[in-house]
Amino acid sequence: MLRRTLFHLGLGFILATFAACSHTPVASVANLTRPVGVVQVDLTPEYPVRLNGYGGRRLESEGIEQRIRAKALAIGDDVEGPFVLVTIDNCGVPEWIRAELLQRLAAKHVTSDRFALCSSHTHSAPMLNGVLPTIFGIPIPPEHQLHIDRYTREFTDKLEQLVLAALADRRPASLAWTKGEVKFASNRRKPSPTGYQNAQNPAGPTDHELPLLRVTSPEGILRAVLVSYACHCTTSGFNKLHADWAGCAQLAIEKAHPGVIALTAIGCGADQNPYPRGTYELAEKHGQSLADEADRLLKEGKFTELRGPLTGVTRRIELPFDKLPTRAGWEAAAKKPGAEGLRAQLALAKLDKGETIPDRLPYLVQVWSFGTDLAMVFLPGEVVVDYGLRIKREFDGTRVWVNSYANDVPCYIPSRRVWDEGGYEAAGAMVYYNRPNRFDGTQETRIMGAVQALMPKAFAR
Repeated sequence: MLRRTLFHLGLGFILATFAACSHTPVASVANLTRPVGVVQVDLTPEYPVRLNGYGGRRLESEGIEQRIRAKALAIGDDVEGPFVLVTIDNCGVPEWIRAELLQRLAAKHVTSDRFALCSSHTHSAPMLNGVLPTIFGIPIPPEHQLHIDRYTREFTDKLEQLVLAALADRRPASLAWTKGEVKFASNRRKPSPTGYQNAQNPAGPTDHELPLLRVTSPEGILRAVLVSYACHCTTSGFNKLHADWAGCAQLAIEKAHPGVIALTAIGCGADQNPYPRGTYELAEKHGQSLADEADRLLKEGKFTELRGPLTGVTRRIELPFDKLPTRAGWEAAAKKPGAEGLRAQLALAKLDKGETIPDRLPYLVQVWSFGTDLAMVFLPGEVVVDYGLRIKREFDGTRVWVNSYANDVPCYIPSRRVWDEGGYEAAGAMVYYNRPNRFDGTQETRIMGAVQALMPKAFAR
C-alpha cells in the first residue's frame, strides 16, 4: 500500500492514506472504467474535547480507545464534474460545514448535487459546533468551548484537504455493487403502558440489508469497499474516543484486505440499536460480523457492474414544526431544569434581540444514480427505518440504496407512524437539537414527495 507523506494544514499534520495495489483480487472486472480516487485521514484530536451524543457526559474526553477517521471517494473526471462521497466517524456533521467545504472546493468543480457527507453517528467522537447544541442541558463552560471551536476548525480544514487528496488520487477503476445481510440491529421503540420506551423491541420494523460497493483497478485488484447499515452507533458510551461498530467494521475489513480502504455509511437507523450493547468488545463483535459478511460478498456475491453514467440531483424542501410556543410559554419553560430550560433561555435571548424562532426546518434530499444500475438516496438527519423500507418498497428495491445522517444531522426525522405513536424519536429528542417543537406531521409526505420527484423513472417498481 502506498502511503503519501504528511502534508501540513497549519493546524497540525494529517496522515492521508491512498488506496493503491491491494493484493485482494476480485472475480470479475467491468470493461468500463472511470476515474476513482480514495483516501483516508485521521481525525483524532490529541487534546481533550467534549464528546457528543450523550448529555450525561459533562467532562472532556478522557483518552483514545480507538482512533477516528474520515474517508473520501471521488468518482469521475473534471470535464463532466467529479462526484465526492465522504464518510466520517462523528455523531453528526452540520450543514454549515458542508456549505463551507463546497465554497472552498468550488474551483475543483465540486457542486452540491455531487457532494455527499455521511456521518457514522458514533456517540464517542468530538462535538462539532451546530450539532445537538443543548444536549448537555447546561451551558458549555468557556474553556470547553475553546476546544470545541478548535476541533471544528481543524475538522473542516482536514475534510477540505481530504477531498483535494481524493481528487488528486483519481485513476481508472471499475465500480460494482451487491448486497447482503447483517442482523445485530434491532428496533428500540418498545411499547409500554406509559408510552414507547427506548428498549429492544424484536417485533418492531428493521432493515438488515447490507449494500456494498466495491472499487477495483483495471487489473482486478480491490481498492476500496463502501458499506451501509441501518443501525445506531451506540454500542458503547464511555468518555473515550471510539468509532463504535462502524469504525470496528472498517478496521476489520482493512485487516482482511491489506491496502484496501473501507468506508461505512448509515442507513435509516434512527430507531435501531445494536444488540447486545454496552462494551467495546461488543462493538468489535458487531463490526466483525459486518466485515465477515462483506468478505463473503466479495468472494461469493453476485455483483452488478455500474456501467451507466453517474448523475446527481438535489431538492431543498421545508419541514414545518408544530405550533411554536408563545413568549409566555418560553418564559415558563425557561424556569425548568435541563435541556428544556436551556432551549427556552436561548429562544428568549433570540426574541430579545428582535430575531424570530424558525417555524420550519430546511431539508436537502439528494439522489445519485448510475444509469439504470443503481440509485443512491441521501437523507439528512436521524431518519427512522420506515423511510428506508418505504423507499425500497415504492421503487425497485433491488436497485436502490438508502443512506441517512447525510449532509446534515439537524434532528430526528420521524415517519408519520412514529409521529403518531409519540416518544423520543417523535418529539422528545427535539429539545436536544434546539428545535422549537416537534414537526407538524406532514414530514413524511414532504420528504417522499421530494424523493419521488428526484428518482429517475427507470427505478419505478
